[in-house]
Amino acid sequence: MTKRTPLQLAQAQPGPGHVVTVDGRETAALPGQTVAAVLWSAGITSWRSTRGSGAPRGVFCGIGVCYDCLVTVNDRPNQRACLVPAQPGDAISTQEGTGHDELGG
Repeated sequence: MTKRTPLQLAQAQPGPGHVVTVDGRETAALPGQTVAAVLWSAGITSWRSTRGSGAPRGVFCGIGVCYDCLVTVNDRPNQRACLVPAQPGDAISTQEGTGHDELGG
């Protein structure tokens, strides 16, 4: 039996893909994908470390309640990757702690 992807199972016909950058690397994205979905599709499961212990974090709840999936998008820290739609040309970067250190705050 051939394994089918969720797009094939749903017979989805997404529009043309686009590119975002993740920590400076070009990464493919599909219309309608959240930043978290783009990261997962690229095999990235952790993109933030906690302020105190430096523990890795990624998606936990997937609905914007837990704040574990915080990421910096277009120089705006603390964006919930599970809620933010990925847009063509977005610059996404992993962050440490609150994400404000690189902005001097």
